[in-house]
Amino acid sequence: MHRFPFGEPLLTLRQNPLADAGVFVLGVYASAVHARWLNPDGSTRVTALAVASEPYIFWRGEGQDEIIGSIDIPAEAGRLVPPGPGMNGPSGVALDELYLEPLGLSRQNAWLCDLLPQSRMNPGQAQAVRARYNPVAQALDLPAATIPPVPHRFATETRVEEILEEFISSGADTLITLGDVPLKEFVAPLRLCDKTSIANFGIQSGQYGQRHRFSLRGRSFYLLPLVHPRQAARLGAHNPILADAHERWMVTPE
Repeated sequence: MHRFPFGEPLLTLRQNPLADAGVFVLGVYASAVHARWLNPDGSTRVTALAVASEPYIFWRGEGQDEIIGSIDIPAEAGRLVPPGPGMNGPSGVALDELYLEPLGLSRQNAWLCDLLPQSRMNPGQAQAVRARYNPVAQALDLPAATIPPVPHRFATETRVEEILEEFISSGADTLITLGDVPLKEFVAPLRLCDKTSIANFGIQSGQYGQRHRFSLRGRSFYLLPLVHPRQAARLGAHNPILADAHERWMVTPE
């Protein structure tokens, strides 16, 4: 079993079944709970270290204090405290406020899914583990951090088929994709549409955020391609042109 720094297991996140799913939202990969790691003297060792799987898909960040406080860390290694604002749950908050609410929906009628239903270690986290965690882990005999790195491809052929079955069983009539990756790794392999990026659909008014009909197993569905939450919520490095397009869509969503 893969583990985070200090030993929390890597979890696979799935949507709890819904009785009335109107839309099926497909993201890229699951996030993690981040903590600020302090040295024994109170100085910061790592500003935001991924230490656990998020408790549910598209987590909003609530309960972070309890999650972080439950992680066992010896006094010699320092302590974990909540990180700065916005480090936990920003994509979940963005999903609710910038995607579902403009459509008049809530999580009660949105089936959520990721291409990869597990967290992965991005390059920044990998560097923090190598430089900051591993020396302490070796000195104090702490669990090895074994979360796999972010892959080049998120969905295998088998995973595409799993998501397809999940989409069909959800009962949703609209597939919302978040960013280019779900278009390239789910929509394109199934030939649901010939476009593989948000730019292909267009980002001008009247182009971005339109629904596109497709057929599957004798049924008619709609594809609603939207930008990744990083773009819509302007999180870190983002494209302001895409963010502006999504902001315009929120006013009069299709």
